[in-house]
Amino acid sequence: MARLHLFDLDGTLLHGTSAPVEISRQLGLEAETMALDRAISDGRIGPPEYAVQVHGLWAELTEAHVTAAFEGAPWLDRIREVWAEIGQRGDYCAVVSLSPSFFVERLIGWGAHAAHGSLFPAVPFTEPVDPAGVLSAAAKVRIADRLCAEFGVTRADCIAYGDSLSDMDLFAAVPISVAVNADRHLSGLATHSDLGRDLWEAYELVRYAR
Repeated sequence: MARLHLFDLDGTLLHGTSAPVEISRQLGLEAETMALDRAISDGRIGPPEYAVQVHGLWAELTEAHVTAAFEGAPWLDRIREVWAEIGQRGDYCAVVSLSPSFFVERLIGWGAHAAHGSLFPAVPFTEPVDPAGVLSAAAKVRIADRLCAEFGVTRADCIAYGDSLSDMDLFAAVPISVAVNADRHLSGLATHSDLGRDLWEAYELVRYAR
């Protein structure tokens, strides 16, 4: 039976940062976005409010900024090698993140079989962000279920990798999970835990787990 590996992005594949912070860094607005990251991590704002506020910061955003953010971000080592191994084993890997879809979907080019993020308008923005398209912790589970149907697996065949509050629902829904450089919200929830900068080390913990 094939397995489905579900990866969070912010704080998981990206070490110690988020896609919005890396995007905002290109505009000189990282401090403002880091404050929003702290607010959502603490539960003081929700994903829709976060998305609306960060969209408002990005009035001057261009595709060149997004490309520079993606290419310069502090990614974990060996992401592409892990995903290649997963594919070679006949398994699947997907990224499900609250970050903007226009950033998350670039990971298809690295070998992810699917990548889902919060729906933002095309860059450069000429439209507001629709809060209804912004993902949440619960939405991650719904997307995981859709991916299971697409790939012919069940929740019992899933492995989740995450680091924070937005991953709690998914960790509770699947049998195997890896807390990657995680915060207090995942304490006691994950079946495995890894601290480091190399995704292969986290993957190795569950490579043969059933």
